[in-house]
Amino acid sequence: MRFKLILAFVEDSKTDQVLDAARNAGATGATVINNARGEGLNKKRTFFGLTLEVQKDVLLFVVEEHLSRHILETINEVGEFDQTSGQGIAVQIDIEDAVGVAHQVETLTKVVEDEL
Repeated sequence: MRFKLILAFVEDSKTDQVLDAARNAGATGATVINNARGEGLNKKRTFFGLTLEVQKDVLLFVVEEHLSRHILETINEVGEFDQTSGQGIAVQIDIEDAVGVAHQVETLTKVVEDEL
């Protein structure tokens, strides 16, 4: 079984919605890293030298490769990444090898067989 890593940078107010939607789309879990910040196309606004920015959370999902595109599209839709600049971004990366997922393989095998 092959896996992909989905990295999603999400506004912290949408983290729970994105996590729930990703699980409903086939993700079996996630790791959340709080209080990330970044800079996109447009520079952040400042007020008397203080940067006004919304905190982001980084969500990491290790997902089965046949389910990854659907999960990625669901994250995009719920996170509203394509609606307005600065809402967030998600990418997927091939995983060469993984440990600690053996207990999920049996469950995922059934899910992937049903999908195909």
